[in-house]
Amino acid sequence: MKESTPEIHKKEAKKSFSFALITISTSRYEKYGNPASPEEAEDLSGKAMKDLLEAAGHKVSFYRLVSDEKTSITDAVLAALDSSADIIITSGGTGLAPKDITIESVTPLFEKEISGFGELFRYKSIEDIGTSVILTRAVAGVIKGKAVFCLPGSPNAVKLALSEIIIPEAGHIVRHVRE
Repeated sequence: MKESTPEIHKKEAKKSFSFALITISTSRYEKYGNPASPEEAEDLSGKAMKDLLEAAGHKVSFYRLVSDEKTSITDAVLAALDSSADIIITSGGTGLAPKDITIESVTPLFEKEISGFGELFRYKSIEDIGTSVILTRAVAGVIKGKAVFCLPGSPNAVKLALSEIIIPEAGHIVRHVRE
């Protein structure tokens, strides 16, 4: 049987990547400040992401906890872009509450949007949360040759996004954004 183009691209892609994780939570930031790891901030979503990535053979080279403020979010993303990370993932601030401004802070930086990510994430989330899926504004895009994913803050959401979308497609995504 002949392999499809996506399967060929995945086989040719590098297998291990470096990730930057940014958790956006004012309450957690006020309590823990600038921790070096998700464990130090009792960041369940950050720890879930780190554990999933490391179990898949990837490395977390950057971790930042920031408040729900545009400058803090943007500065963290820009610092992650300057790091050795191949892929950047933010968690939190994607809902509809007035303080949820991750999307408004990050999307103006996008050179290209990866619209299929948000669509697929919401599709896969329907089984778990039903029609509440309309409340998530998860998005992804490309900035300076790196993929950036903005995820909801719940541990279940980050586990779904990483295990079913981001980790399986990491090599394929990185290869394409760097061409």
